[in-house]
Amino acid sequence: MTGDLGKAWDRVTDPAKLDIIATTQAKDNERCRLEVSRSFISDTLTVPSKEMCDYAVQASLGDDVYHEPNTAALEAHMARLFGKEAALFVPSGTMSNQLAMRTHLKQPPYSVLCDHRAHVYACEAGGVAFHSGAQVIPVIPSNRHHLTLDDIQKFIVLDEDIHFALTQVIELENTLHGSIFPQDEIIRISEFARKRGIKMHLDGARIWHVAVETGTPLDVLCEPFDSISACFSKGLGAPVGSCLMGSKEFIARARWFRKTFGGGMRQTGFFAASVAYALTHNFPKLAAVHQLTRRLERGLLELGVEITGSVETCMVFYNPSPIGTNYTEIAERAEQLPSPLLLGGSRLVVHIQTSEQAIDDFLNVLRSLAEEKKAAGFVRPAGKVDDGSYKDIYVRRK
Repeated sequence: MTGDLGKAWDRVTDPAKLDIIATTQAKDNERCRLEVSRSFISDTLTVPSKEMCDYAVQASLGDDVYHEPNTAALEAHMARLFGKEAALFVPSGTMSNQLAMRTHLKQPPYSVLCDHRAHVYACEAGGVAFHSGAQVIPVIPSNRHHLTLDDIQKFIVLDEDIHFALTQVIELENTLHGSIFPQDEIIRISEFARKRGIKMHLDGARIWHVAVETGTPLDVLCEPFDSISACFSKGLGAPVGSCLMGSKEFIARARWFRKTFGGGMRQTGFFAASVAYALTHNFPKLAAVHQLTRRLERGLLELGVEITGSVETCMVFYNPSPIGTNYTEIAERAEQLPSPLLLGGSRLVVHIQTSEQAIDDFLNVLRSLAEEKKAAGFVRPAGKVDDGSYKDIYVRRK
C-alpha cells in the first residue's frame, strides 16, 4: 500500500504489531519443563512435551462452533471410551461440571448432594449457585474417605415438603484428592438414585488414575453415571480441555449451554490433537506415577513423618511436625536448592513429568531438617499428632 491512505493504515496497524517469541524461547521452554519436573503443587502444571507439540501442529483446521474435524473425532472417541452416546469438548473441568449441573437441573427449587470436599462445591467459585440457582448439600463422609449410601440417605431431600429443595443430582468425584471411590459403593448409590429418578454426575477429572490402578475399563467405571466430566490436563498432561459425556439429548442441550457460558471455541484442532497424543502416550505412564508416589510415601515414613492421607494414586498428604518442622520451613529450604523444588503445603502431587531426582531431593531436604532439629534438642512427641489436615487440606485445592 502506498500514498497517504497506506500511511494512514500503517499508523493504525503498526502499534498493534507484537512479537512475543523470545530469542531464547526454546531454552526457556526447556527450563519450564525442568521446573515442572520439580513441582509437587499440582498435576495441572504439566506442560506439553516437544513431541506433543509436533503432533498437534498437524491438526485439522475448523471452527468448533460449526464443525472441527479433529475435535469431532475426539468427541466420538471419548463417547465410545466412556460407554456413552455423545461427548462435548470444553475448555476446563470446571465448565464441564457446571454444564452438567445446568443441563440436569430443569425446574427449581432443587439441590445437588455431594461430598463436602468436592471440587464442584469447594473450588468452582460458587458456580452451582450462580449458574443453576441450586442449593448444594455438602456431606461429610462418616468413614472420612468416601460417601456411602447411608451418608447420602441421611441428607438427601426426597419428599415435597415446601421447606426444602428436592435433590435432583448426586455428584460424586473419583478420584477425590487422590483417593479411589469404591466401585461397589458407587453402584449401590446409583441403584438408589435411579429408582428415585435422581441423576448421577461424576467429576472424573482424574478417573484415568482409577482405571490404571484398578485395571477397570473406563466404560465400566462410568456405567452408573448419567454424565461424566473427564479432564485432559490433570493426569494426562494435555494443555487445555475436558470432555463431558452423556446421552445424545443431554449433550445436545449441554452444547447449547456451552455457548451461553462463552465456551464455544473456534480452532480447537490443536487442542484435540494434543489430547489424542496424551491418550496414546501419557495415559500408560500413570502406573509409573503411582509407583513413584508410593516411593515418596515410603521415604516419608522412614524419616518419621506422619502420613495423613495414604497413597492410592498420585497424591500423598503428610504432616512434618513429628520431626520438628513445618510446611513453611520445608518450602523455604526447598526453594534454596540449586534447582528449586516447588511445594504447596500438606499435599504432594506426583505427575507424569515428576523426576525421580525431585523425589530424592525433597526427601533429603526433610532428612536435613530432621537432623538439625534433633541436634537442637527436639524430641518427637508421643502418640499420633493430629494436625487437622482432614479439614484443612481440601481448601483451595485444584
